[in-house]
Amino acid sequence: MSKLNEKKVSKSLHWTTVASEKALLAVIGVLTLVAVAIDIVGLWEKKAIQLADLFLFFIYAEIIGMIGAFYASSRIPVTLPIIIAITALCRVLVAQGKEIDSLTLIAAAGAIFLLAGAAYLMSLKDKISLQKKMLRKQEEDSMNDPV
Repeated sequence: MSKLNEKKVSKSLHWTTVASEKALLAVIGVLTLVAVAIDIVGLWEKKAIQLADLFLFFIYAEIIGMIGAFYASSRIPVTLPIIIAITALCRVLVAQGKEIDSLTLIAAAGAIFLLAGAAYLMSLKDKISLQKKMLRKQEEDSMNDPV
């Protein structure tokens, strides 16, 4: 198959990827809302709220925010899943309480530290990318601007 035909086929099939991605994210959003409703009912029946429950609702909010960010910009910022992972690890630590094994605590703390470092580095990368984009735009504007 020639390069031209390959590009044509790739371009004509690209819509399937976009549609699949949007459909799956919609399903994830709906299932997240269902999980929220189930947990609210469970808390209502239990008549008790613990810190681990609040962490869980925070995770739900972050998932919905990540889906919203995708629909707004057609991309998922890498830092959002990292923050969700950090929150999930914190929830596990809080849920286990004082019964947690010291080795598990050290491993989870190390994982949180690594994820926090990764989120920080990714935010720096995004900031640098944004600055480069602005510089390119300024250069283009100065080239197109008659003096």
